[in-house]
Amino acid sequence: MLQAKTRWMVREGNRQKAEQLMNELQLTPLVANLLVNRGLDTAESVKKFLNPDEEFHHPFLLNDMDICVERIFQAIRNRERMVVYGDYDADGVTSTYVLLKTLRELGADADFYIPNRFTEGYGPNEQAFRTLKESGYHLIITVDNGIAGIHEAKVAKEIGIDLIITDHHEPGPELPDCLAIIHPKRADSNYPFKDLAGVGVAFKLATALLGKVPEELLPFAAIGTIADLVPLKDENRLIVKKALPLLQSSDHTGLKALMRVAGINQQELNEESISFGLAPRINAPGRLYHAGMVVDLFLANDKDEAEQLAYEINEINKERQEIVDKITVEAIEEISQSSNYINDQVIVVGKEGWHAGVIGIVASRLVEKFYRPVIVFSFDQATGLAKGSARSIPKFNMYQNLFQCKELLPHFGGHPMAAGLTMRTSDVPELREQLNRLAREQLDEDDFIPVTEVDGVIPLEDIHLQSVKELLQFAPFGTENPKPLLLINDIQLPQIKKVGAEKNHLKAIIENDSAQLDCIGFHMGDLADEISPLSKASVIGELAINEWNHVSKPQFILKDICIDEWQLFDYRGNRRIDQWIHQVPEKSSKLIVFRESTVNQMNLSEFAAGLEIIHSEASAKNCDIDGMNIVLIDLPQTKKQLESLLAGKQVARIYAHFYQDDIELLNTMPTREHFKWMYAFLRKKGVFDFRRYGADLAKYKGWSLHTLKFMLTVFFELNFVTMDNGILSVIKDPSKRDLSESKTYQLRQEIIQLEKELLFSSYKQLKISLDRFIGTANMKEAKAWI
Repeated sequence: MLQAKTRWMVREGNRQKAEQLMNELQLTPLVANLLVNRGLDTAESVKKFLNPDEEFHHPFLLNDMDICVERIFQAIRNRERMVVYGDYDADGVTSTYVLLKTLRELGADADFYIPNRFTEGYGPNEQAFRTLKESGYHLIITVDNGIAGIHEAKVAKEIGIDLIITDHHEPGPELPDCLAIIHPKRADSNYPFKDLAGVGVAFKLATALLGKVPEELLPFAAIGTIADLVPLKDENRLIVKKALPLLQSSDHTGLKALMRVAGINQQELNEESISFGLAPRINAPGRLYHAGMVVDLFLANDKDEAEQLAYEINEINKERQEIVDKITVEAIEEISQSSNYINDQVIVVGKEGWHAGVIGIVASRLVEKFYRPVIVFSFDQATGLAKGSARSIPKFNMYQNLFQCKELLPHFGGHPMAAGLTMRTSDVPELREQLNRLAREQLDEDDFIPVTEVDGVIPLEDIHLQSVKELLQFAPFGTENPKPLLLINDIQLPQIKKVGAEKNHLKAIIENDSAQLDCIGFHMGDLADEISPLSKASVIGELAINEWNHVSKPQFILKDICIDEWQLFDYRGNRRIDQWIHQVPEKSSKLIVFRESTVNQMNLSEFAAGLEIIHSEASAKNCDIDGMNIVLIDLPQTKKQLESLLAGKQVARIYAHFYQDDIELLNTMPTREHFKWMYAFLRKKGVFDFRRYGADLAKYKGWSLHTLKFMLTVFFELNFVTMDNGILSVIKDPSKRDLSESKTYQLRQEIIQLEKELLFSSYKQLKISLDRFIGTANMKEAKAWI
């Protein structure tokens, strides 16, 4: 058996609708089924998804857009100074650049202002507004922030500076009192798409100002959209889909410099390159220092200046990674070693000195580790404030639950799955108590078991190059349009090995009776020791095309595997137990020995704690091995012992070693003619001195001494001879008896049969034999294998 890492929630298909799509759009079964499973079950919806409308929604459908555009043009005409007030994450930085670039193109006297994460915090702040007013600015336009700035909007009115808010974060019950609010989620909004990122809203404003879609700004809109994890559908999908080819051929000085330091092949750039290459680097300066340098990079026209800024940003990102790793280790130790967290359903953890700029990443890692909602705080003793970053699980809406605790939170904002907050350090214990109370009311046990949503069950034979190419039309992938995750049942992995410089990846072939597919599992190399070749497995993963030496082949990217049946691992013939015993899981494992002499012969004393010696059929029957991994160290003395040990038990795995000091099958088994000759010889002699002449007789006949001893013992047990101190005497007129009546003869016959069945059988034959002992064998399948 092999337990899956998560619960698999598989979407149910509709064969009739899938067949209809196949006929109408000439799709492969794989793609038709996946589209239906994702709710795209009509030809019209599929066409719209795969080929979204070329036209964006009209920007003036957004409330207050006309007021906003009129005020900006008034400021341009009057040469009023204006400022784009941004945010320090990738969405905020790209939003700042998109609007600033547009304003300057229109001739505006425009600058940008991004608050310092550590001294000012997120969003509008009173002192910044007052400073900007004193510096001669007449108009502030926020991007990717501002919807929660109720107080700051009042300050702006008080000091006589106009404020326009463009944002996409969850609006509260009260909106700021300002000149204009451009926000697709306003309660009174009729805008067709609600899920734009902050940069998407800024892009709509740029479009309205320019009177056309600014394609040169699409790459930045796409970067911010992907980085902010908004749903990749409707306009977001259109932004990214249009932007990717532009990014691949862009001559933008700053972007090209950033791609170079990130090691991104520009011609092959895709949404993953942005998510894991560009976005972390764009985020890094704002996390550790100040995000303004990224805007400076985007504005740079000089190649050398851009290269230097890109280099500095890349170094900051490396520093960020080191800090994240250190804090994560400290947080895990605190949570794991302290009894305070045992019963908590929401983890609230914090420490003075933890870098406030990276605690969001740490929170995400803790959610992955513990699968509970998490808030990570950085405590500042000087100010008495705690800056926190929250990440959640699907069934716990972090924003709504923080809203229930708003009396403790002078400043917070965010989404259902993530939020930021600032509060008094002294109130953190009360927040922890309130959130855990809310969690206990809303969540049950199943909500704390990680869930993987699987798009559908796919027959292995439906996976081929054409179907995978069709599948990749689902791209660009991202939030609410993830890469399709497929379940393939009843496959085997006959070839499996560890690959990579550190042998930490897994390479395999998955197959059934009619199809075969290459498979790679990144950072799953340890599984190579936990999967046996004949096990029937279920796997989930993604499909890709692997190109090597100009040959394209479909490839399965393994994400998880489940094996429900017991597994056999074959270590027969490997006498050095220390060479493989480490591959047996330490937990729930038991070493079985049938002969006490084996303990000394194999030097098993160091394994005494997990060792069980089977003395009899009764002790075998009473040996508790349900759900365990058992190691059969040596060969049982009888078949009945093994049957008693395994019959009706639910073992997880069997590691077969079957050590045998003297293999009977390799010794000559006398035939009846041999016994007949030997008995005639003894009758003729009458008396035979075995100790004196046994070796000579064995040599004369070409037998081993072991064989001769065996024959004489059988005669003794059948009362054909007597033995006295090595002297054999023939009994006159003994009762007629068959050789099989001898216990020694029976035992040797059984041992030889056991050796044939357990030691000298093929892997498949051994699996069948042990299946029979356990009592779970499918005999039809067994016959087919034979």
